[in-house]
Amino acid sequence: MKAIIIGILAMAVTVVASNILVEYPLPGVLADWLTYGAFTYPVAFLVTDLTNRARGAQAARLVVLAGFALAVVLSLIVADTRIAIASGTAFLIAQMLDVTVFDRLRQATWWKAPLVSSGIGSFVDTALFFSIAFAGTGLPWETWALGDFAAKMIMALTCLAPFRLLMMVITPKMGAQPARS
Repeated sequence: MKAIIIGILAMAVTVVASNILVEYPLPGVLADWLTYGAFTYPVAFLVTDLTNRARGAQAARLVVLAGFALAVVLSLIVADTRIAIASGTAFLIAQMLDVTVFDRLRQATWWKAPLVSSGIGSFVDTALFFSIAFAGTGLPWETWALGDFAAKMIMALTCLAPFRLLMMVITPKMGAQPARS
């Protein structure tokens, strides 16, 4: 149960931080392409995938749902309401998709499940979040979405190293099958 609580808290902190940081574009020429949130949100996929690998899809869904509920409440307090709603919608759909895809690929080579599930989840999350949060605002949300997705894919690749290292120290629960090397 301790691992689940840690996952829920990590998820909530990641999402709330991302909901604050998405309101701040990078300086200079990158301002039309990226916000700081692009670099924090992919950690949510790492949390989901590690939980899925260690405790199975049911535990990962619990982390997503409880982390979602906590993150939405906190985001409504600290972030713009439109961003909190967009984040909650995109997060829930993308993370549940990530859990399903990861679970189906869990027997593949160790890197396929986290990379493919994070890639598909990131695409869905980006499309939903930016269109709900920023459409009609006059902000460059289309280019932010493109830049955000590119950053998420770079982060998904970067997160493979800690995923692999943490796989070595996390003992899967009974029924949660380890991946092939």
